[in-house]
Amino acid sequence: MSKTNIEAALATGDVEIVGLVDLERANADARAAEFGLTGIDIDVDLAGVLQRTKPDFVIDVVVPQARFAVASCALAHGCDLISEKPMADSMDHAAALVEAARTSGRLHAVVQNRRYIEGVRRIRRFIDSGAIGRVTSLHCDFFLAPHFGGFREAMEHVLLLDMAIHTFDAARYFVDDAARAVYCREWSPTNSWYAGGSSATAVFEFGDDVVFTYRGSWCADGLRTSWESAWRIVGERGTLIWDGEENLVAETVSTTGGFFSEVETVAVPPLDPADRIGGHHGVMQDFVASLRNRSEPETVGHENIKSLAMVFGAIESAETGRRIELTDTTAQEARNLQ
Repeated sequence: MSKTNIEAALATGDVEIVGLVDLERANADARAAEFGLTGIDIDVDLAGVLQRTKPDFVIDVVVPQARFAVASCALAHGCDLISEKPMADSMDHAAALVEAARTSGRLHAVVQNRRYIEGVRRIRRFIDSGAIGRVTSLHCDFFLAPHFGGFREAMEHVLLLDMAIHTFDAARYFVDDAARAVYCREWSPTNSWYAGGSSATAVFEFGDDVVFTYRGSWCADGLRTSWESAWRIVGERGTLIWDGEENLVAETVSTTGGFFSEVETVAVPPLDPADRIGGHHGVMQDFVASLRNRSEPETVGHENIKSLAMVFGAIESAETGRRIELTDTTAQEARNLQ
């Protein structure tokens, strides 16, 4: 992910890399050579590099369990910060980082890159148009079987903690709300090569009786879905289906009164010039622009923590076997911190 984020930062045309830090110095040396970064500060000690280079911002791409220490260090040194997802390895750490950013006056954003997918932007704009009426439920399937190797295959709750955050964040973005409650069942199928939690099913409750259902697996070979999931979004006056790739189809009610209402296909408009896309590049462009004008990108920490609350609420439900009221758990910070 360091490669992807460096590419995104340099592509803004407004960023200079002044230092690289890795616990294994050879990794940082190799990345510097790959990008032709000469004369920069390379070390295994983040604090030392920050003291010597005094950068405007830090790009944090460490594994989740190291994020709190790295992010805290960057904020303590007066740096703005953009972190890979998830923004923290616990709700307590996430809340502490939101508070640290607030008290230091620094910006902490999260690389929630899949918000910057064309389909996601088009769906949100289509929903906002009212074409299918008020959304009543969202349903998605995520079925893939990637062999990552490395830290992911040793993680607990790997699907929920490492990947589902993207899907949960998209659902929250579509309905423009924070989840109220969740029930989740998590398991590891017999063919799973992950240490734990490679499959999960969850039901989330939002305001106004909106329900979001999630079915996912990271060890489901054959007939795989897109990385963006396969979606069905139901509204009071119609339905939208997205395969997570190019196929976006919607039907709305044209005539009522029969056994089935008459429906008609409606076009989902193309991107609007105001829509911001580009995946990692889109996130980085928004972040750098926000540093320039001291505004907040949409993936700022105090907003992104609401998506993280869905993850840890689902994990708590899976561990306890109970429906979890997010307003009554450690996820409460996600709804209260602003």
